[in-house]
Amino acid sequence: MFNFIARWMGALVLLVATLALTLPATFAWIDTWTINPLLGVIMFGMGLTLSPHDFKVVLSRPRDILIGCLTQFTVMPLLALGLTWAFSLPQELAIGVILVGCCPGGTASNVITYLAKGDLALSVGMTAASTLLAPLLTPLLVWAMAGTMVHVDTLGMLLSIVYVVIAPIVCGLLCQRFLPLMTRRLTPVLPAFSSLVIALVVGIIVAHNADRLLTAGLLVVAVVVLHNLLGLTIGFTVGRLLRLQKPKCVALSIEVGMQNSGLASSLAVLHFAAYPLATIPGAVFSVWHNISGALVARLYSSLSLRRHNR
Repeated sequence: MFNFIARWMGALVLLVATLALTLPATFAWIDTWTINPLLGVIMFGMGLTLSPHDFKVVLSRPRDILIGCLTQFTVMPLLALGLTWAFSLPQELAIGVILVGCCPGGTASNVITYLAKGDLALSVGMTAASTLLAPLLTPLLVWAMAGTMVHVDTLGMLLSIVYVVIAPIVCGLLCQRFLPLMTRRLTPVLPAFSSLVIALVVGIIVAHNADRLLTAGLLVVAVVVLHNLLGLTIGFTVGRLLRLQKPKCVALSIEVGMQNSGLASSLAVLHFAAYPLATIPGAVFSVWHNISGALVARLYSSLSLRRHNR
């Protein structure tokens, strides 16, 4: 059952988002302040699954990790900025798209990389590295790209990421160190549990913004879909241009294209409350990138199987 939930995460998120959009009352009773604790739970689960080996990957494969993080924090922010200009997005939506582009890789990317038969160690190492860099880079990038539009509280944003992302991961690592038996029992169910929590976060965000989401319509959906697909494509292309092995290219593609969009929505709620539509791109991205992730996982895994059978 747990494997089934994790494998069909994209369908689950789409189902929850559709329900929240058509019947907002199903999730609107849950206040938006719960988003941060829920994201913290996901990050805590990530901390439980990380091991010293994952951090050794960062140190033992610095070139791969450096390529991944540079691509992550240049391609996605620049794509976000370019798309906001190309589509002449209203200020509120532009802030939301830029927030998504400046966030680190999402935790779901590790599950998708595994299903796609990519380099899982590289994916986990990139997620860990980009997450640890996020408290510094995300606020600075948002300030650089959106600072001319609105006031950006870089220090407040940094502290928010530390509370929501870094602190729960550290707690998970400590539990893994001092409560190994409990960690071993929980680890098999964590992908499914994270999938359920991600779906719940999407449901809350969509339900509280259902009217605005329907108003924003196809424009924001088009921008989000392009942002994600271009990120996936450019990530893979960068790997090929640098002559990385195919599993590394797959991991790079997925890691770059899949953002921690839940964090983007959370930052929008906390720091851009005067711009309600800023939460919408993160909500749409949360739905779409799980669907596209499941699709590219099937594509990459089928290509890998064909090469193996030759």
